[in-house]
Order: sequence, then C-alpha cells, then structure tokens
Amino acid sequence: QLQLVESGGGLVQAGDSLMASCSASGRDIHDYSIAWFRQAPGREREFVSAISRWANRVIYADSVKSRFTISRNNPKNTAYLQMTSLEPDDTAVYFCAANLRQVSREVGQYNIWGRGTHVTVSA
Repeated sequence: QLQLVESGGGLVQAGDSLMASCSASGRDIHDYSIAWFRQAPGREREFVSAISRWANRVIYADSVKSRFTISRNNPKNTAYLQMTSLEPDDTAVYFCAANLRQVSREVGQYNIWGRGTHVTVSA
C-alpha cells in the first residue's frame, strides 16, 4: 500500500547539483528504511545510498560518498537525495525504494519502488 514517487531529476552540466525527492503515500514513511538506487542503460541497478527509519544509520556507495547526501523528513513523508559535483557517470534513472527492515545495499531487500526520476549530466 505504500507508494513512492520520485521527483527532482533533470538535465545538468558536470559540476552542478540536484535534489531528488521521494514522496510517500499510503503509509507513514517512518516505518520504512529508504534507499536510493540508480540504473543506466545496459547496466545493473546500482546501490547509491540508504537511511534507516530514524536516520540512525546512513550508508553510501563508494562512488558517491562525499558528493551525495541522503536525508528524510518523516512528518512530511519525504526522503531526499542531495547530489552535488555531478559527473557524467552519474547519468541514470534514480529510484527510491523502501522496506520494513534494516538498510541494505542489495536490490532484492527492497520490495517497494518508485518509477524513477531521470538525471542526465553532460560533460
């Protein structure tokens, strides 16, 4: 019943920033760990970041650590991914995902997914 909708993607130049949002409905987001994944054409869906229910634990892929920041605002039922110093290799569809368990880097641990928001970074 939980539904996730991503927004905030766009077309930017290398070095620019974007804030992606993940808006939840149907259930309170505070029950769920939230993660961001991304997928580029011809590539596997790739873990980006995850945050626990009360933000006690946050994890990042090495490729985005120090550039991306995950956060959440449970009363607003929204999670965020602040992306800075974007690079062409960051070009992908960015997906928000949720589960009722602890944070994980594994795609298979998340059973609720949004449809994604496109991020394109030009050189």
